Amino acid sequence: MARTVADQLVKSLVDAGVRRIYGIVGDSLNPVVDAVRRTGGAAQGGIDWVHVRHEEAAAFAASAEAQTTGRLAVCAGSCGPGNLHLINGLYDAHRSGAPVLAIASHIPSTEIGRGYFQETHPDRLFVECSLYCELVSTTDQAPHLFRAAIQAASADDGVAVVTLPGDIASQPATAPLPPVALPAPSTLVPDDDAVRMLADAANAAEKVAIFAGYGARDAHDDVVALADALGAPVGHSLRGKDFIQYDNPFDVGMTGLLGYGAAHAGIHDADLLVLLGTDFPYSQFLPDDVATAQVDTCASVIGRRTPVQFPVHGDVGATVRALLPRIRRKTDRGYLERWRKRHDAIMTKSVGAYTQDVEHLVPIHPEYVASILDEVAADDAVFSADTGMCNVWAARYLTPNGRRRFLASSLHGSMANALPHCIGAQLAHPGRQVVSISGDGGLSMLLSELITVGSYRIPVKIVVFDNSTLGMVKAEMLVDGLPDFGVDVPQVDYRGIAAAAGIDAQRVDEPEQVRGALERAMAVDGPALVQVITDPRALSMPPTVTGAQIKGFALAMSKVVVGGGMGEAVSLAKSNLRNIPRP
Repeated sequence: MARTVADQLVKSLVDAGVRRIYGIVGDSLNPVVDAVRRTGGAAQGGIDWVHVRHEEAAAFAASAEAQTTGRLAVCAGSCGPGNLHLINGLYDAHRSGAPVLAIASHIPSTEIGRGYFQETHPDRLFVECSLYCELVSTTDQAPHLFRAAIQAASADDGVAVVTLPGDIASQPATAPLPPVALPAPSTLVPDDDAVRMLADAANAAEKVAIFAGYGARDAHDDVVALADALGAPVGHSLRGKDFIQYDNPFDVGMTGLLGYGAAHAGIHDADLLVLLGTDFPYSQFLPDDVATAQVDTCASVIGRRTPVQFPVHGDVGATVRALLPRIRRKTDRGYLERWRKRHDAIMTKSVGAYTQDVEHLVPIHPEYVASILDEVAADDAVFSADTGMCNVWAARYLTPNGRRRFLASSLHGSMANALPHCIGAQLAHPGRQVVSISGDGGLSMLLSELITVGSYRIPVKIVVFDNSTLGMVKAEMLVDGLPDFGVDVPQVDYRGIAAAAGIDAQRVDEPEQVRGALERAMAVDGPALVQVITDPRALSMPPTVTGAQIKGFALAMSKVVVGGGMGEAVSLAKSNLRNIPRP
């Protein structure tokens, strides 16, 4: 039997396949860290301790490891402020469905409730960002809670939190360690009546559109086959892009704030919209006057974004395979071809406009940088993009192929996710190219993680889109009729900071330098950073522009001009008129 309760925890993690823990050592966490030390590290069948510089980064890194491997990943924080720093990254992991276990060490058990130094209540604080959150109170109870937490996170795809007082962690183990019993994944097969209902609706509809999300990640070929049978254009969410867009002749892009292509207009023109594995949160981009079917393994999300007349509780792949034999193939392809042609035109004339004939334009167009990055990155690269404009450029210009992965804080929308995501993804996939698409705002928020990258020689490639402004916030202000304020920051020498941390670093000011700098960074044997100075006035156009948005933008520009910013208004127009949709 393990010597201490901490040994039991670590043994449980080893048995569950965990190979590293991200965190910062300290006081109440020390018994756990020492138990990790005694395993000898992952090379000897134990666990590595990865010392990050901020616990928030630990949770982001664990989230990325879990998302890219499908296996349990672990982060840890010491009592009080230490484990509280985990909370933002854990929100991101939980909302992303990442199997993550967080070890929240605690003050001495005899001091709980007495206002002790650094006292908090992690077992209460982490409830909202976890599916399992419990306090270890006795040595007899401990091993059972460890097993329950591991199984909850692993089986239900979310965050589990174990709050472990340091004095209990160091006590001798008094109860046997129960085995972790993780069953193989199962498939939720839909009810036959529900499949028949959906087939009848699809056969009766003249125009059917499909909108697919992350829940269709294992059903690419099934979705394409369904689209072919129905003559249906296929749109996708940001999280679904990896899994649905590639090798898909029916693709019409993405809707939402980051959207592009014909997806928005196409799904609004349908007689029947079929939502496959998506809980797309922006109901304003979904039609409310189109008959809608929704297929999801989580019954509680069906119908919560838009009215659904045809609910189906089931796995997307299993549902589509059951559905296809009941579908009467639609021979009229007019609806499909109309939106495919519209999509091609938009991608060429609008989205593509930013990447054509811009090789000599200064400031550098961020879209051009993203398009070159797409070309030079490896075919199986893992990308993570910071929330904000980096998400827009990545969504529109990175090309999925079935082997690449794209991570983002898609549901939690946190800044600063990209670099710590890439730390976790790179350590989990040491032979794979991992690229952080960082905004200067996101990078500066967790800037200390450059030290983590440098000290471990983690070969992450960091591309900094440096516009010295919070671009997404700037756009939000302008469409709301507000002049942008408080979003611009002084220029920072990220190249110099990275070099001081032992990272190969370059700065790019001219568009002619972009390709060479990115190719050189990708070839570096170790970490590399490229700071690209991009146009701070480059904004993203949503897939549909409303009258209110135009009015708000015009009002904001008039305020800018009245405030003496005529030059700023003209520059904004010049930077963005290229991407106005046109026939």
